[in-house]
Amino acid sequence: MSEHPDGRLPSPRAALARLSGRAERASRLTHTELLPARAGRHAPWPEALRGEVVEAVAAAGIERPWAHQARAVELALRGESVVLATGTASGKSLAYQAPVISALLDGQEAPGRRGATALYLAPTKALAADQLRTLRRLAAQLGTAVRPASYDGDTGPEERAWARQHANLLLTNPDMLHRGLLPAHRRWSPFLRALRYVVIDECHVYRGVFGSHVSQVLRRLRRVAAHYGAEPTFLLASATTAEPGVAAARLTGLTVAEVTEDASPRGELVFALWEPPLTEERGERGAPVRRTATAETAELLTDLAADRVRTVAFVRSRAAAELVALIAQERLTGTDRALAGRVAAYRGGYLPEERRALERALHSGELLGLAATTALELGVDIAGLDAVLLAGYPGTRASLWQQAGRAGRQRQGALAVLVARDDPLDTYLVHHPEALFQRPVESTVLDPANPYVLAPHLCAAAAELPLTEADAGPGMFDATAAELLPKLADRGLLRRRGASWYWTRRERPADLVDIRGQGGEPVRVVEADTGRLLGTVDAAAAHATVHEGAVHLHQGRTYVVRELDLEASVALVEASSPPWSTSARDVTELSVLETDVTVPWGEARLCFGSVEVTHQVVSYLRRRLITGEVLGETRLDLPPRTLRTRAVWWTMTEDQVADAEVDEKILAGALHAAEHAAIGMLPLFATCDRWDIGGVSTALHPDTLLPTVFVHDGHPGGAGFAERAFHTARPWLAATRDAIAACECEAGCPSCIQSPKCGNGNDPLDKAGAIRLLARLLDG
Repeated sequence: MSEHPDGRLPSPRAALARLSGRAERASRLTHTELLPARAGRHAPWPEALRGEVVEAVAAAGIERPWAHQARAVELALRGESVVLATGTASGKSLAYQAPVISALLDGQEAPGRRGATALYLAPTKALAADQLRTLRRLAAQLGTAVRPASYDGDTGPEERAWARQHANLLLTNPDMLHRGLLPAHRRWSPFLRALRYVVIDECHVYRGVFGSHVSQVLRRLRRVAAHYGAEPTFLLASATTAEPGVAAARLTGLTVAEVTEDASPRGELVFALWEPPLTEERGERGAPVRRTATAETAELLTDLAADRVRTVAFVRSRAAAELVALIAQERLTGTDRALAGRVAAYRGGYLPEERRALERALHSGELLGLAATTALELGVDIAGLDAVLLAGYPGTRASLWQQAGRAGRQRQGALAVLVARDDPLDTYLVHHPEALFQRPVESTVLDPANPYVLAPHLCAAAAELPLTEADAGPGMFDATAAELLPKLADRGLLRRRGASWYWTRRERPADLVDIRGQGGEPVRVVEADTGRLLGTVDAAAAHATVHEGAVHLHQGRTYVVRELDLEASVALVEASSPPWSTSARDVTELSVLETDVTVPWGEARLCFGSVEVTHQVVSYLRRRLITGEVLGETRLDLPPRTLRTRAVWWTMTEDQVADAEVDEKILAGALHAAEHAAIGMLPLFATCDRWDIGGVSTALHPDTLLPTVFVHDGHPGGAGFAERAFHTARPWLAATRDAIAACECEAGCPSCIQSPKCGNGNDPLDKAGAIRLLARLLDG
């Protein structure tokens, strides 16, 4: 660990003891899990790997690979697509860099030709920039044979031209592949003709709608590469995940071998579960209010920075990143102004130069503490980091271990602390540690056949090269494409000539779809008095985050939104420092379009199908910063949005409701409470966040004519989460019942049945009724 001011080196256990040593904090530490150190296991490099690569890697201090690295390299050199799914800091980067560089060295010996090329895809710019630094160090030892270059939104015109003409190892992201490279594939034909490898780093991130879009982008890449005579091998790297080969095959459309046995060593990891205390404040409906995870994390970050323990605090939102850094800076200013300057925030929406400066400061050790969104979660090598704080469960066990693994990458001991939010799932986990430490990580959920995803990519593919019947075959766009092509022709988007389909319009179809599912042009956040651009907000989040009156944080400064212009995609803000934060509220209506599957549970029914959801942001709450106490509600006038998606729902008969001793007066509240808690618990069973899903409950739904609870995907066409919920309904709803029953509150609170995004102000809710209803449902 980092050197303490008195000269001692605090171990992970000592650092945790300091955090929990105060009398008022003793009860906050609910569980400590010790993951022991592990010895590594080496293997020889495969004979087919070029000697220059072995020498360059040895010069970097690596004499022999770990066994899993050697196995992945062996498969890659044989031309087999492979996914390496091992723990953080297990050397996955080297496992794909070695065969790629070996192929580039082979390519330089082909006279009169460009030689082999390779494409590297990262989900974030930070990760690609980190990889570029490493590759340039290796390239420096190998002359001009390896010519890496980045190609992303931050790359200037001259650099892009050089990359297109000279680079043989291109580092980019799925967004640039979708919008930039594939539509202009003819300009990239020399690169694509020689394409030998495609590396997909952190592939577990490609889940839900984003993953479904990326799966189609990769099929388009394979199709264009085949047009130029290339059939690249895919090399995928993933955090530990269930069935990585199945997920990789679904993502790429290819058969993918998997390597999952981690042979790398690791230092001891001390993993603590931490629950903030209840306060004297009262929230909605008089419910007790727990101290926020944001405030608690800021306090822990302050203490660790004061002890010179290099720490990253992962938070769930951009606003939280700014707030945690701001609180820590203010607390440190009171003791050591120099330390206050060594804590900062890192999030998406910053300008490129701001992000790069923060990354350099973290690498160098200039920064002691960083409050970051998941923009820094993925693979960025932060040597010497000692501790990680997680402000709330990150949504999946895969992300939990990914974030925790940022510390201890030099195999020193490390500390990770999960700070529970006032949320059903977080409360359940800190009191049921076996759900984290004794269960495998989730399977990656994505649905390439989602018609809302597939249709625009068929248009983009047709604009790149005319579509044929073979493109609707196995491994490419599959049978769903054959059903969609005539429909796209009926809408005037495609035209059939002979056996081929052509794009008919002037605009580029790639510009008509956002693969991250953000729903349109980002909203620019502009300082009203100066016209200065502060950053951007995703279009889909704009109604809820930069509405008129919203509090917006940027680089430690607080702003209030003066006006949101939806037509111009601009939010005008002015500097202000109100003692509150804001949170939006919406109302939702749902209708059933089609029921695909119905399963009887005794008299009850469990269903899965298509629904239409209409929701509208109608107001926002002002909450006191530290306690979260509600100070007031302000109405908003924003247009409604309509979503066609997939849902799981269950119905109960009047007799079942009566058997559960739930009368008409409390039925709506019992169903509403069960809906909230079920949404909160679903991330334990599907690779989603509670903000990826929504729900509706009613004592008499017009489409079912029965008491009904719906849980739906929050993305057009669905993201696979509701389907996963349908297939795991019994354990999911059993955990929901147990979580409500285990909560220490009397009538319901944010830790069990209240929801932070409820459009009805968490009214009505009935905790006891929800427990009885779920118990009766599960009896079926």
